Amino acid sequence: MERKTKIDAESGKQELTITREFDLPLDLLFKAYTDAEIVEQWMGTKVLKLENKKHGAYQFETTDPKGNKHGFNGVIHEFVPNQKIIRTFEMENTPFSVQLEFLDFIKLSNDTCKLNIHVVYRSVAQRDQILQLPFAQGINMAHNRLQDIVLKLTK
Repeated sequence: MERKTKIDAESGKQELTITREFDLPLDLLFKAYTDAEIVEQWMGTKVLKLENKKHGAYQFETTDPKGNKHGFNGVIHEFVPNQKIIRTFEMENTPFSVQLEFLDFIKLSNDTCKLNIHVVYRSVAQRDQILQLPFAQGINMAHNRLQDIVLKLTK
């Protein structure tokens, strides 16, 4: 099955771009990133904090099959409803440094939209380490869940 979420990672660069078109109205896609209950569903994580504003912060926690807890957090640097979120992202207790994420929400039609995520890593080596993980499959599966969950909200 084709992955709908595309990842463009040019060799030798410390960045990548994630692109996905959704069969959703733009406001619902944005809500999927900003409503704690929806985030928990499609990300499969617990939202401990989600302050959707400039200088806001977020903190998520997941539990793996062995019962180990893994934390993720960041600071929101810019927040423009239905347009963009600029934030940091950190995986706690890992060797990975903080990354910078630029999320752009783009309306294509009344019922479709596009998400572009530009991610900047501390180094090329760190970006390449992330790409060695099941990163592409994971984000594609998460975006598929997002699409399915949010579509149910429209019915």
